[in-house]
Amino acid sequence: MHAQNQKPKTLVLFDFDGTLYLHDSFTGFIFYALRKRHIVKRGLQILPWIQAYYLKLYPAHHMRPKLYVSMFKDSDAEEILHLAQDYAQQLMLKLNPKLLEQLRQHQELDHKVVLVSASLDLYLKPVCSYLNIDLICSEVEIKAGKMTGFYQTPDCSNTQKKIRILEKYNLDNYAEIYAYGNSEEDEEMLSLAHQRYLEGHDKQLPKINILSNSMPY
Repeated sequence: MHAQNQKPKTLVLFDFDGTLYLHDSFTGFIFYALRKRHIVKRGLQILPWIQAYYLKLYPAHHMRPKLYVSMFKDSDAEEILHLAQDYAQQLMLKLNPKLLEQLRQHQELDHKVVLVSASLDLYLKPVCSYLNIDLICSEVEIKAGKMTGFYQTPDCSNTQKKIRILEKYNLDNYAEIYAYGNSEEDEEMLSLAHQRYLEGHDKQLPKINILSNSMPY
């Protein structure tokens, strides 16, 4: 009897870089938070890996953690967190208008919206707080007031996106699942969806079912 009065639930999964945000927030944060001299010095230390990455010989899911430890190891955590908060405000001003509107429409229908990203929790936590949505992402480690340079979780891309989603949400509880991405790193996440959208490839956004989460079964 209670089941008949339950509302159908909808889960909505958004990638960030290249999707909800059309640029590379990870690299952008490096240049926002660190001095150019520091970036050049640390970048030279991993130059062979950077070159291999741009030649598509070294995958992004390995490059991001290597770049992060090189740039942020032993940085003052309080300073970085403050800069990340400011950076998040900058990101909010540059979100993809088309997909931000789609996200808002999902929220108006009381859909569960989740940002699923390989980018860093440092600035994505405040972004998700501003948007009032859930977050799954690459989480970094802080100890004794310092950025250790290491991740607490694996780089949240490819299969890790699917694993982390399934760990956090029971998909059997959702009558409909939407997913929005832009690259091969999102394919595992997109495979979970009933309706999927690939930015830069698909011409039309999924039509949102206005009945989901808005009326009882």
